Amino acid sequence: MSARYPFELNEIKAALHQGAIQDIFIDSMTPLGVEVERSTRPTSIELSKDESELTDPTSHPVCVTLQKLGKSEDESREEIIHAKFVVGGDGARSWTRKQLDITMDGEQSNSTWGVVDLTADTDFPDVRNKTFIHSNHGSVIFVPREKDRIRIYVQLEANDVIDPVSGRVDKEKIGPEQILKTAQKALEPYKVIRKSEFLWWTIYSVGQRVASQFSIKNRVFIAGDACHTHSPKAGQGMNASINDSRNLAWKISLVVRGWADMSLLSTYESERRKFALDLIAFDKMWAALVCGKPLTVPSSNGVSPDHFLKTFQTDFTTGVEIHYQPSVAVNDRNQELAVGLVLGKRVPPHKLMRAADACPFELQDLLPSDCLFKLLVFTGDFSDPLQQARVESMVTDMQKPESFLNRYATPENPRFDVITISKGQKYEFGFLRLPTLLRSHWSKVFIDDTDATGSFGGGGYLYLHYLYYGVGSEGALVAVRPDGYVGAIAPLDRVEVLDAYFASFMKIAA
Repeated sequence: MSARYPFELNEIKAALHQGAIQDIFIDSMTPLGVEVERSTRPTSIELSKDESELTDPTSHPVCVTLQKLGKSEDESREEIIHAKFVVGGDGARSWTRKQLDITMDGEQSNSTWGVVDLTADTDFPDVRNKTFIHSNHGSVIFVPREKDRIRIYVQLEANDVIDPVSGRVDKEKIGPEQILKTAQKALEPYKVIRKSEFLWWTIYSVGQRVASQFSIKNRVFIAGDACHTHSPKAGQGMNASINDSRNLAWKISLVVRGWADMSLLSTYESERRKFALDLIAFDKMWAALVCGKPLTVPSSNGVSPDHFLKTFQTDFTTGVEIHYQPSVAVNDRNQELAVGLVLGKRVPPHKLMRAADACPFELQDLLPSDCLFKLLVFTGDFSDPLQQARVESMVTDMQKPESFLNRYATPENPRFDVITISKGQKYEFGFLRLPTLLRSHWSKVFIDDTDATGSFGGGGYLYLHYLYYGVGSEGALVAVRPDGYVGAIAPLDRVEVLDAYFASFMKIAA
């Protein structure tokens, strides 16, 4: 299953650096009144031991002391915050993790690398592509950056940079000039000539570790590098960190709003720690390939370009392969009703035809992270009287007071968004024949048809949307979590399956 955006570099052939991505987040937070406070550091964190307080979602059982740094010690001041939840996204040397005595389990690899950012003249033909180079003098990675800059990763000999006493990287033993010279040797006969001062450089050894816990009492959490460290070569660091945060954010949001039980928060660790362990296993295999010698006649056990490329171009590196196991947030029943919508996986990208205007619309764009569960209703062919009767019976069941739609939501406080996907051709489709529940707005009704040019959908053939998702003529109900992952599937005549799914963690609407 390919990703919706199957590329790494933007339109100017440059990787978007982390600072730019952080600015995107900050710019989107500002209109919401959320501010990032710089020059502020935590000095202590205390978690209540009162079990009744810890299990009360309205309580503030975490006490954090902050020191706001001024230009001088006299200007610095202390602030004490009583919080419902605390998330430590404070990096590989996480202060939060250390304060909570959470261990990092794993090992330090023998792989040591230098990194330099610079602008350069070069006759290397692929300098504006992300490029992996194997040589008998070590491996080199080119990553094109903004403003004609290049980031170069260079494999180093551990003896040249590791302090034999401490076992740690010693930056005094080697500098950016030596890193570049090592790269130049591996790139022969091509040349890389520095045009400017080094913009940034570092040396690091790869640690492949996972935190023993991702949370304490479902009140203090760690995310990102604070709970998993690995090599940066597959571009998984920030991607994994953002997905940690996304997984946790909707769950905390539902609990804070009073929509979900505290038990939902336990699935953050069970889902993301399992992914982190899978990531480390992949990273060990990938790091070994990156550091390997090239396949040559003298080195028959070397790394072949084809094997290297196939290993990188997997659904794991794109994030599509992330698969959460059964829990209160992932039901494990009725997969056969929609085999293309895998329980515990993200809804894959696919374009549908909107019934109102025949416009193609990407299904993933209908699944924003807005804290609402999306209910995909595959009605089947509504023009078939027997199927129409089944759908109308399903709607009757969903409108009962005890149904999840009424039990966990109110008209003033909706928690679900219904999206209808029906079989049929546009010119035959009767929008007003659908029950009102299935057509809350014209923009939320789609049909399994294709445009005249075949530029999307079935390429001129009907019902390939249903085939793509593995949904049969009998239809299906698919509950999609606020993070876009499939949570539950039910047949049209078994609404109680979804009733039970939501009852496992949702709270009755007030």
